[in-house]
Amino acid sequence: MAPGGLFWWIGAGVLIVLELMSGTFYLLMIALGFMAAAVARISGANADVQFGLAALVALAAVLLLRRSRFGRRPRKAAARNPDVNLDIGQTLAVTGWRDRRARANYRGAAWDVELAPGEPEDAGVYEISALDGSRLIVVASKRAADA
Repeated sequence: MAPGGLFWWIGAGVLIVLELMSGTFYLLMIALGFMAAAVARISGANADVQFGLAALVALAAVLLLRRSRFGRRPRKAAARNPDVNLDIGQTLAVTGWRDRRARANYRGAAWDVELAPGEPEDAGVYEISALDGSRLIVVASKRAADA
């Protein structure tokens, strides 16, 4: 194997190792392009063909990955995503309900609170499950029930 061919194999190996650390599969798809270029190098293709083939195979593999179930992450609505709203999962006390709505103090301010469908009004302590504008949607706290 010519020394130029080692570039593609070493590059593919490095990408695979980096992929193991990231866990996204995209670097693995680019490594496939590198391996295709290595095979082209062994077949005697010149550098332009190698680079073109590497880019083409990597692009096709990435596009196929994006269309597969592995390339799509389920996206939560921002109103229910604890990565976006740090209030989700926090607890607050609600003393009284009126038509499944109440006012409660949370973070030093009075908030409108709405009880999620199917939740009991007598829990006392609730967890925020979503935000709807300036209204907190709450469910009965499982932590308070466990204590």
